[in-house]
Amino acid sequence: MKEWFAYALVWTVLKVAGALPRSWARAMGAGLARMLFTVTPKLRKTAEFNLRLAFPQGTDAQRKATIRGMIRSLGWMAAEFARMPRYARENIENIIVLDGHENFLEGWKRGKGVLFLTAHLGAWELSSYAHALYGYPLHYMARPLDNARLDALVNHYRGRSGNAPIFKNESARVMLNILKNDGTVGILADQNTMRGEGAFVDFFDVPACTTTGIARVALHTGAAVVPGYAVWDESLKKYRLRFEPPLELILTGDDECDIMENTRLFVKVIEVIVRMYVEEWFWGHARW
Repeated sequence: MKEWFAYALVWTVLKVAGALPRSWARAMGAGLARMLFTVTPKLRKTAEFNLRLAFPQGTDAQRKATIRGMIRSLGWMAAEFARMPRYARENIENIIVLDGHENFLEGWKRGKGVLFLTAHLGAWELSSYAHALYGYPLHYMARPLDNARLDALVNHYRGRSGNAPIFKNESARVMLNILKNDGTVGILADQNTMRGEGAFVDFFDVPACTTTGIARVALHTGAAVVPGYAVWDESLKKYRLRFEPPLELILTGDDECDIMENTRLFVKVIEVIVRMYVEEWFWGHARW
């Protein structure tokens, strides 16, 4: 009964927000995000804890301002998610523009597939959706939600532009096959990982358990690792889907050393991006 109620609630919010004008939907999303953080104080406490670790010299006022910006960013992204069925190749440039796309194309033209390295930053759901509308669909790593109806709804929205999920229990085999066929795999690489599946590397100068799987796959396949992220551009009143140049993998001849060093490299790249857009990263993850 709880699962059905949760599904019905999310379905209703998506349909209402999706039918509203964009400015109204974004205001609604920001309001609901504020409400969520009010009724779930654990999220706010986690964000405050993370900000103290990452910026030990920061003040309470700075942390509160960052959390307010993060909540607004989450609400805006939720609104964009609800409106994604309204977006098509003909109008997507009114919502999000490509920036540095030649960097993605450089990696893609190498012919060994692309690992789209990204994080829970800005409009991460919109980024892959929009890139598919621009003509470059991808497969994305997904952890199935416990609520099967809700999981199907979310993946239906995500897949309307041509993207498809890779679930954890099939990830290695499917990912290797996709890259072998010069495909693209999007990976959110900023979450905590279980000890048996990762290694501790510094993130904001604090050790955090991080997946080594991305480095293992990149080293095994030769796939290009291209950082990408969608952030709000106030001057344009649009999102920018920014791609950085393909990363040069560290190759020492020692497999385990290479895995660790490239994992450190990927985490450092994400950290640099988060520092640039600190209010748009989701500080509510139990990252450390």
